Amino acid sequence: MEETAALTVSQLTSLIHGRLEQSFPDVWVQGEVSDPRTFPSGHTYFTLKDEQSQISAVLFKGDGGPLKFKLEHGLQILARGRVSMYRPRGQLQFVASLIQPMAAGALELAFQQLKAKLEKEGLFAPERKKPIPAFPECIGIVTSLQGAAIRDMLSILRRRFDGLSIRVYPVPVQGEGAAEKIAEAIEDFNRLAPDTDVLLVGRGGGSLEDLWAFNEEVVARAIAGSRIPIISCVGHETDYTIADFAADLRAPTPSAAAELVVRNKADVLAHLGELRERLPQALLGLVGRAQETLRHLLQSPTLREPRRLFEDRARRLDELQARLLNAPTRVFEDRKRRAEEAARRLAPAAGAVLLHAEKDMRLQLEKLNALSPLACLSRGYAIAFSHPEGRVLKSAAAVKPGDRVRVRLHDGEFFGKVEKP
Repeated sequence: MEETAALTVSQLTSLIHGRLEQSFPDVWVQGEVSDPRTFPSGHTYFTLKDEQSQISAVLFKGDGGPLKFKLEHGLQILARGRVSMYRPRGQLQFVASLIQPMAAGALELAFQQLKAKLEKEGLFAPERKKPIPAFPECIGIVTSLQGAAIRDMLSILRRRFDGLSIRVYPVPVQGEGAAEKIAEAIEDFNRLAPDTDVLLVGRGGGSLEDLWAFNEEVVARAIAGSRIPIISCVGHETDYTIADFAADLRAPTPSAAAELVVRNKADVLAHLGELRERLPQALLGLVGRAQETLRHLLQSPTLREPRRLFEDRARRLDELQARLLNAPTRVFEDRKRRAEEAARRLAPAAGAVLLHAEKDMRLQLEKLNALSPLACLSRGYAIAFSHPEGRVLKSAAAVKPGDRVRVRLHDGEFFGKVEKP
């Protein structure tokens, strides 16, 4: 037999791996995610399937950039990558480099997932919200120094209430690392300037990507953990971010936040002027009502004869004392009456129970007697036992001539000897 060169398993899997890498270097696949698992290494393993087939898949950490959303079981995705083989197991796998959700955009899906997660933890609960001071003296602002947002806020604050102390913490509001800087600024205000009355955190309008720093979990947790009340003011009126839900108050725009946080000083002074004018009349009315109450009290018989206050209470005390002395006798008589009534009701009931039990016992005895073998013996039947073993003989073939047997009748038993089986 001619010998042929045989491949080792490792050689075979290496050949298949190479062919797959060459044949499918860049493909798009759509399907449903099943059983995703992310390991401490950051690599995520899952199964990609449709109605008829499935393939193992992996998204290595760093490939295609970090996912904004979470791979969840049942999620329909569109994935780009290459087909390869995990050689130690000879397992076919799809190595993804880009993943997009089918139903919604990646950022929208990430927004909804994070919102649901934090809402479940209670970060958005109304009872967590801190009240915004009515007249803050020191206001902190966390935003970028670039753009119109900071200029508008400072202009409105100074115009509405001059003399405020304003602290500005400049941060990047978009791009890589912006979320961490915003969270750090909030934490620094709480640590280094805890006397700040309220914080305005936000930026001007932009696309969903531009506003994304305010949709990051680190910012939401920093806002929720702040001891200083926070007003979020991100984008335009129609823009909603995770920061808005975590904050103590949401303002539709940075300018609106500046108007919400302080009242117009001129309006406050005008209101104080009105109160000053109304105060003398209010005091006169208060004094007049107090005088009228005093006149009414002076005419009261009780105040003219204070002894009346004690007469009714003394009489009530005597009544209670009398009832207290008679209480044991009444309690004893009531208990005795209830016991006698219960005894009268119990006697007929007990008799009925005993009669029913007697009837039931007789019925059961009749049933047992009907099932007893002794009842059959009373009708002329007999039971034969082997001797001396005592086995019940059910067939003539169980004995032979000369064997001794014991025969049980209704009124006794006797021994016999088998003559002919």
